[in-house]
Amino acid sequence: MAQSTLDSMPGASTGTVVVTEPLNFWGGKRVKPRQEKNAEPVFEPATGRVLCQMVPCGAEEVDEAIQSAYAAYQKWSKMAGMERARVMLEAARIIRERREKIAKLEVINNGKSIIEALVDIDIAWQSIEYYAGLAGTLAGQHIQLPGGAFAYTRREPLGVCVGIGAWNYPFQIASWKSAPALACGNAMVFKPSPMTPVTAVILAEIYKEAGVPDGLFCVVQGGAETGSLLCHHPKVAKVSFTGSVPTGKKVMEMSAKSVKQVTLELGGKSPLIIFKDCELENAVKGALMANFLTQGEVCCNGTRVFVQREIMPQFLEEVVKRTKAIPVGDPLLESTRMGALISKPQLEKVLGFVSQAKKEGARVLCGGDPFVPSDPKLKGGYFMSPCVLDNCRDDMTCVKEEIFGPVMSVLPFDTEEEVIKRANNTTFGLASGVFTRDISRAHRVAASMEAGTCFINNYNISPIELPFGGYKMSGFGRENGQVTIEYYSQLKTVVVEMGDVESLF
Repeated sequence: MAQSTLDSMPGASTGTVVVTEPLNFWGGKRVKPRQEKNAEPVFEPATGRVLCQMVPCGAEEVDEAIQSAYAAYQKWSKMAGMERARVMLEAARIIRERREKIAKLEVINNGKSIIEALVDIDIAWQSIEYYAGLAGTLAGQHIQLPGGAFAYTRREPLGVCVGIGAWNYPFQIASWKSAPALACGNAMVFKPSPMTPVTAVILAEIYKEAGVPDGLFCVVQGGAETGSLLCHHPKVAKVSFTGSVPTGKKVMEMSAKSVKQVTLELGGKSPLIIFKDCELENAVKGALMANFLTQGEVCCNGTRVFVQREIMPQFLEEVVKRTKAIPVGDPLLESTRMGALISKPQLEKVLGFVSQAKKEGARVLCGGDPFVPSDPKLKGGYFMSPCVLDNCRDDMTCVKEEIFGPVMSVLPFDTEEEVIKRANNTTFGLASGVFTRDISRAHRVAASMEAGTCFINNYNISPIELPFGGYKMSGFGRENGQVTIEYYSQLKTVVVEMGDVESLF
């Protein structure tokens, strides 16, 4: 079943794919929009041409999807954890088998390089496999009470969970949110970003093929209005959102009206601290990984690169040389290391940040311009040359605000105490990093960082076993790791009296 959209992928190339199948999925099948009004064009970032039309779901469609999910939840939640695990392992196997096709479709819709997209799909099936392994281990606790009485706790699912995804990791985020939800016995209604609607429905078809009850993982398309309908629906128990801080605040406010549980994975402006005693080669590679993955459109990127003054000249020389050498172009070519930004407005926004940085006194050491590949079919694509900014100050717009594009801001520092204070002087707190050979300093700095993750002598690695999430305005709750089970389940306490009731009355 999941082969339908993917059948054309092996021979597909940039600029050739048109998606015509319905992009909604509930009741175990793709669902056509009830009416075509309010359709929005979805663009292929590498070419700028229209890939498909995204028709937002209205109130009736959202309700239909949620009712479908609730019916499936009633069946799925009663299955043993090991039964759920077998179905999830089959879904992971199917994704592994079709990884190249899914990755190709992801690239066409998202613009990132095929090298990165293949890794994203691998992380997706690993996530489902990991939580399948935990599904059979969910258990409560036995507590002995006086007089032979006892109590026990049960870890139970929440019900219908809503996942709202972002456009930078469309398939991976759908997997990250659905895997722990399904492992705990929940159903999920997932809304992808309106800019990247085409791969979440592939995941829905794969879950169906693997054997989940019809409706267990539904996909509804739409923007803010559809998201609002999901957050307000009385049958929704939890909302997990990945995206911007302003939208995250709205999601939290809407969900609060009916006391829904919320997980928020929001933006970041993360610090990467490079000390003079670092292994410089690794620090340069770490800075590139911290800034240029997915064209810089990564929430946990280390975009404030603090470099100890003594090594600043060597660092800048090497990082600029390597940045200039990054192959930008057709994202489906294996030789490409940077593809296209998600949209024309996003490209213009990022270029605007570079212009503003120059006005404020930053020096552009390389890049920061629109890039036009030599291939004629890519002339309308949303490409730019990766940029390194020097002469930056903490009060500059490019240092304070999330750019979400391939722009690295480099700042000098002198002492450890000073740089920790500057690194933490932000409303965000998603990630951080430190490069040093001094093991005591590494752990000291990691402990001082006000961020959900601190990378030591590396950056932007995210094994599924590790919890991921933010401090401060970067959100709360966690994705990945064992702890996420707690965010998709709830505890019930059962008290058992074995003797007579002692009553005051």
